[in-house]
Amino acid sequence: MSRRFGAIRQNGYVVRDIQAAMRHWSEVLGIGPWFYVEHAPFRNFRYRGEASAPDAAIALANSGDLQIELIQQWNDAPSLYRDFLAAGNEGLQHIAYWTESFAADRQAALDAGYRIGHEGETGSFGPFAYFDTESHPGTVIELSDIGGPKLALFKTIREASENWDGTDPVRPFPAG
Repeated sequence: MSRRFGAIRQNGYVVRDIQAAMRHWSEVLGIGPWFYVEHAPFRNFRYRGEASAPDAAIALANSGDLQIELIQQWNDAPSLYRDFLAAGNEGLQHIAYWTESFAADRQAALDAGYRIGHEGETGSFGPFAYFDTESHPGTVIELSDIGGPKLALFKTIREASENWDGTDPVRPFPAG
């Protein structure tokens, strides 16, 4: 448990082939079902303070209380995902903490000296901020607002995983 943000709720993997990654996680590791969107509805995306427009696929599934996120960026727009792959990495890129007091927690992180790498909103599901905390691959911190519709979405994903029998391994991501 982080003394700043609480429990890690999500591990985020940046991959070069999201379809292959979903197959591996579901067929080999038995984790699913995956809720998938081909083009994430990013809004107000900023990379190191500048507007950017990454186009990325996202897939979410749970293993118990831990959510797994897979991300494949389609274009070369500035983002921490692009930087991670350009550095020759693939795999765990970030850990995420969830909050219902996003603005206050974001500000507390900034006051503690954290710098934002990129941030934005995922459609109506609310804001997120990735802090520039990478000391080695997998140590970027994401802070995600789970107020409103995102909490319901994450509950749906968690519940779908509880007794998943391996059928229907990839499902559409709810509109947001």
